Amino acid sequence: MVRSNKIRRLVKALLEEHDVRGPPVPVEKIAKSLGAWVRQSPLDDELSGMIYIKGSTPIIGVNSLHHPNRRRFTIAHEIAHLQLHKNSIIDQVHVDRKFPVLMRDAIPGLKRDANSATGMERMEIEANQFAAELLMPSSLLIKMLEKEKFDIDDEGPLEGLAKKFRVSKQALEFRIRNMQSFH
Repeated sequence: MVRSNKIRRLVKALLEEHDVRGPPVPVEKIAKSLGAWVRQSPLDDELSGMIYIKGSTPIIGVNSLHHPNRRRFTIAHEIAHLQLHKNSIIDQVHVDRKFPVLMRDAIPGLKRDANSATGMERMEIEANQFAAELLMPSSLLIKMLEKEKFDIDDEGPLEGLAKKFRVSKQALEFRIRNMQSFH
């Protein structure tokens, strides 16, 4: 299991390497700097994205039919798999659906026992934590929250902040509410 402080360190290093000082974080540029090819194509609605490492080249597939904020999250999520789980995804397609908990039921013929299901879910949780930290870095978010001085239940400023980070308002709310437990 990857610890949250390792996730923060990896994300911090990526942000420093790309001189990211404010939102929005250039996730596609970061993916490309890691050697990944980012390909956007129309996919089934339930399919958010995938990553495949062909030889030494990671290929990130993103559902072009999804909202741009959702596509940014998908790219960040696939970067997480590349950074955290590279050895587990070499020479196989790792598919990310909208509802990863349902993944084992959605792919015909995929048989997993309780231990493998836990491993897959753990990888997805880690990738989601990494993606949230990459898209909404705690250091930047805390600075902006301190500057804004607003109530989380006040919709207006929250929507403005979500637009700055190019994430959904729901993702930002979730991030703010869960930052305490993550840190």
